[in-house]
Amino acid sequence: MKHTKVIELEEVAIRFSGDSGDGMQLTGTLFSDTSALLGNDISTFPDYPSEIRAPQGTVGGVSGFQVQFGKKKITTPGDLAHVLVAMNPAALKANAVFMNPGGTIIFDADSFNDKNLEKAQFKTNDPFAELKLEDFSLIPVPITSLTKESLKELELDNKSVLRCKNMFALGLICWMFDRPLDYIEKFIQSKFGKKSPLIAEANLLVLHAGYNYGMNLQHMTPQYIVHPAPIEKGIYRNINGNNATAWGFIAAAEKAGLPLFIGSYPITPATDVLQALAERKDLGVKSFQAEDEIAGICTTIGAAFAGHLGVTSTSGPGFALKSEALGLSVMAELPIVVVNVQRGGPSTGLPTKTEQSDLLQTLYGRNGESPVVVLAASTPSDCFYYAFLSAKIALERMVPVVLLTDGFLGNGSEPWRVPMMSELPSITPRKATNPETFLPYNRDPETLARDWAIPGMEGFEHRIGGLEKNNAGGVNQDPDNHQKNSEIRAAKVEKVVDMIPELELAGEPEGDLLVVGWGGTYGHMISSVNAMQEAGKKVSLAHFNYIKPLPKNTAEVFSKFKKIVVCELNMGQFASYLRDKLPEFEYRQINKMKGLPFSVFELVEKFEKILEA
Repeated sequence: MKHTKVIELEEVAIRFSGDSGDGMQLTGTLFSDTSALLGNDISTFPDYPSEIRAPQGTVGGVSGFQVQFGKKKITTPGDLAHVLVAMNPAALKANAVFMNPGGTIIFDADSFNDKNLEKAQFKTNDPFAELKLEDFSLIPVPITSLTKESLKELELDNKSVLRCKNMFALGLICWMFDRPLDYIEKFIQSKFGKKSPLIAEANLLVLHAGYNYGMNLQHMTPQYIVHPAPIEKGIYRNINGNNATAWGFIAAAEKAGLPLFIGSYPITPATDVLQALAERKDLGVKSFQAEDEIAGICTTIGAAFAGHLGVTSTSGPGFALKSEALGLSVMAELPIVVVNVQRGGPSTGLPTKTEQSDLLQTLYGRNGESPVVVLAASTPSDCFYYAFLSAKIALERMVPVVLLTDGFLGNGSEPWRVPMMSELPSITPRKATNPETFLPYNRDPETLARDWAIPGMEGFEHRIGGLEKNNAGGVNQDPDNHQKNSEIRAAKVEKVVDMIPELELAGEPEGDLLVVGWGGTYGHMISSVNAMQEAGKKVSLAHFNYIKPLPKNTAEVFSKFKKIVVCELNMGQFASYLRDKLPEFEYRQINKMKGLPFSVFELVEKFEKILEA
C-alpha cells in the first residue's frame, strides 16, 4: 500500500454540510471540541436553515457548520473552507461558493443520484462540472452504504441506521486531521449509553468505520497535521456565546451575593441562554419560561423589585414586545439586564441568520425619554465578561442594561480560559441601609443612583411604579418635576462612562484610515486590519463594546485619522448614532445584510478602495 503524505498546516477551515436532519451541527461541534482539547485555537460558524423543516434534499434545507482551527490565534471561522464534507447534492450546491480554490470536497457518493440532483435543481447529471469544481480534489465516499454495512449485525430500523451517517463522516475527518476519538467516544457513551445502549454502540461502530476507511484511503488523500497553539496557562473549554452569557450572569450573582432570576420566552437564536440557566438550579438559579415575551420581562422586573439579579433574554421581535416593560424598569429605576441575541429582520426575517439588526431599536425604541445602558459583546467567549459587566453596572447604578450579542456569537464557539472568581471585579449592589433618611428617589450625588430597598425590610416601605414620582415615591404630575426627573435619568446613564474603559485602538493612534466596528464583527475586522497593516497601510481599528454611553475619549481618537469607515451588518445604524453624537466627523460606511458575517477578503478590498479614493 502507498503510504499517506503528511502535510503540516498553520490553519485550516472545514465545512460540514448536509440536510437539516443529517446531524451536521453535532458533527461540527464534536470535531471543534476535539480540536480545542488538543490545544488548537478555533472559531466556529454554525449555519442553520431558516425553515423549521424545509423539504428534504433541497437547498433551502441545508444545514452547515464551519470551523477554522490552527496553531496561531484564530479570529474568524475562515472566509473559505479548505475541506467541504457534502452529504448530498443540495449541500454541494449551497456551499460551493464558500470553497477555497483547489480545496478538497468529500461527498457521499450514494446520495448523488438522479432523484437528489433533481431536488437540488441541478440541470445536468454532473454537478461538479455545472458548478465549475473540476479543479478541486474530489473524494467520493459511499457513506450511506458503508454505514449500512457497518450496522448490518445490529437490529436497527433503517431510519436509525441512516441517522448514524454523520459519525462516519466525523471519523473520516478525524483521521485526515489526526484527531483522537477519545472525547467523541465519551460523548456518545454519555449521551446514549444509559438510555439507548444500542444507539450508542451503533454510533461508535460507524465512527470507527469512518476512521478506518480513512486509513484505507491513504492513496487518495493526504493526512494533515495542525499543531497546538501557544496559549496562556489555565483551564480551558470550548464555549459558545449563549452559554458564556449565561455563565457570566451566574458569576455576577455570586459576586453580588444575590439570587439570580431569569424570566424568558423561547426565541431563536436566544433560547440557549434560558436553557443554560434553567439547568443550574444547583447554583441557585431561578428560571421561569413565560407564556410570552411581555410576561418574561415583567417577571424579571418583579424579581429585581424583590432583590434578585433579574435577567431576561430575547431576540429582535421579542425585544420589540418587551419595550413597554423596559420603560417601566427605566421609570422604576430597577436593575435588570436584557440580552438581545440579534438576528435578521424585520418581522420573522431570517431567524437563524446573524445581523446587527436592533441597535437603533435598543437606543431609541421606547415611548418617552427612556435611556438605558447599552453594551455589545464581540466574541463568543467575551459574552461571559460583558454579561458580568452588564450585571455589575445594573446593580451598582440601579439602571436597566441591554446586552447586545447576535446569532454569530450566540451559536459560534471558541476556546475560553475559565477564570478564577478572584480574578473578577467585585459587585456591590446599592442596598439601602438607613431607614431614617431613606426616600425611594434620593440619590448618590456622584452617580445619581437611588438606593435599593427590598420588600420586607422594616422601615423602608415605599411605592414605585410606572407613573412619575417625587422623591418620596408619591405620584407627581408637576411639569417641572417631570422635566427634572427625565434629565436625571438621562444623566445617570451618561455617568456610567466613569465605569467603562477608554476606547483602545488596534494599531497606531493616528493614520490614514480608522476602521470602526461594534459587537460581533470583531474577529473579521481585526483580521482585515491586520492584513492592511502587514501590507504597510496606516490603518487602525476602533471596536466598540460600550455603545451608550460611548467611551469618553471617542472624539479624541476619531480626530487623529484622515478617514473613518463604519462597518456593520445592517444599513448603517451605528453610523447614524455616531452622526447624532459626534456630528463633527465624516463617516463612510460598509454595510452587509446577507445573514452572513463579513469576510476578510471583502473588507480588505473595500478598505483599499477607500484609501485610494
